[in-house]
Amino acid sequence: MVFNRPLAMELGWDVAAMEPYAAGIFSGNHVPRGAAPIAMAYAGHQFGQFVPTLGDGRAILLGELLDCQGVRRDLQLKGSGRTPFSRQGDGRAWLAPMLREYLVSEAMHALGIPTTRSLAVVTTGEPVWREAGALPGAVLTRVATSHVRVGTFQYFAARGDHEAVRILADYVVQRHFPELLESPAPYLDLVRMVCARQARLIAQWMGVGFVHGVMNTDNMAICGETIDFGPCAFLDRYDPDTVFSSIDAWGRYAFGNQPRIAAWNLARLAETLLPLIDPDPRQAVAWVTEIIQDFPERFEALWLDGMRAKMGLETREEQDLLLIEEWLQWLHSGQADYTLSFRLLGQAVGVGADAAELRALFADPAGLDQWLVRWRARLARDGHRSDAERQARMHAVNPVYIPRNHLVEEVLDRAVEQGDLQPFMRLYELLQRPYVEQPGMERYAAAPPAGREGYQTFCGT
Repeated sequence: MVFNRPLAMELGWDVAAMEPYAAGIFSGNHVPRGAAPIAMAYAGHQFGQFVPTLGDGRAILLGELLDCQGVRRDLQLKGSGRTPFSRQGDGRAWLAPMLREYLVSEAMHALGIPTTRSLAVVTTGEPVWREAGALPGAVLTRVATSHVRVGTFQYFAARGDHEAVRILADYVVQRHFPELLESPAPYLDLVRMVCARQARLIAQWMGVGFVHGVMNTDNMAICGETIDFGPCAFLDRYDPDTVFSSIDAWGRYAFGNQPRIAAWNLARLAETLLPLIDPDPRQAVAWVTEIIQDFPERFEALWLDGMRAKMGLETREEQDLLLIEEWLQWLHSGQADYTLSFRLLGQAVGVGADAAELRALFADPAGLDQWLVRWRARLARDGHRSDAERQARMHAVNPVYIPRNHLVEEVLDRAVEQGDLQPFMRLYELLQRPYVEQPGMERYAAAPPAGREGYQTFCGT
């Protein structure tokens, strides 16, 4: 159905030579020479409840390879059939969720956010049975720096197999954090490094309005990449309580909760490493507690820097947090579109700049003008860039195009129901340049039409 040729070339492949064999490889029907496919074991806290055995119930790690930069990458098939961890499932996937992950994961990459990548989607020619009936089966090929998760550590720790946890930790250090190989406290530093990567990742999610939707510990990758795009979606109107997932009834994974859930997940990772950190449990707990308690401050610093950039600020002032929080309060109370508001804010740079388009986004823009006065005064203290330079810097970090939920569903419906991939590819190509306005593509940048704001996502299984 779709094949990511640029990514294939990054992996060092001769695309023209392999294309005749691609469907066989990416369906799992042909195992490349040298591959030893496995289903990975892991545990996980799912919505706060610990499950000691989960694992790849519908995925197969085909193997590892070194890309053109010498970076080790995992190649995984998703939806390829039953595994020892499938439980009562069929191990299959159907076409729409696989196309959706392809589209959204590649959009995240174009936005500059660490993520697993999508290489190909193939159809199987076999039906997959779900509540809606028979659906077209498909397999996604996913590429990741690795698929080791917080839940991978939990799997062995739950069994009291501290030696296996040590072997896994040493492997992760060697693969992802080689700078820790000479550390006198590598396992404590491993917790610190994973926390740092996750703080940056979640700050980037928050900057573009991304809602992961199911931040279970088995969906948090140790390498710091976004993984598992089942019930994810992007904000339209700004509301920190936004939930899209049909199974998140209590809002555990709401947009505004993501930093807190990340810290909670990282505490679960730290628990698995306590026996390796110090033979005295109290000392080990004290050390990791300090790191976990530092996470909110680390996250806020990164998030603040990202928000400053989105608002055109290059320097730091103590009152910036208040200015940003007031802006977000205006977005919330005014029911304004998150992505459009930041993009149009760039057009309001400069005293006397026309903010009519920005004000039109708000249900009640009264008072917004006062905030704009304070923001422009802050810009005046920030430096000596021209209005045009500042606007250009803001446009470089505030996207025009995101995978808007109503557009994603529209192109998936066309692809699945009518076999028409043209709308899908048009949106995909647009999302490869998210920060550049493209003539004739105004509808892709617009907020959803009236009646299309409500949106619910499903896991795909």
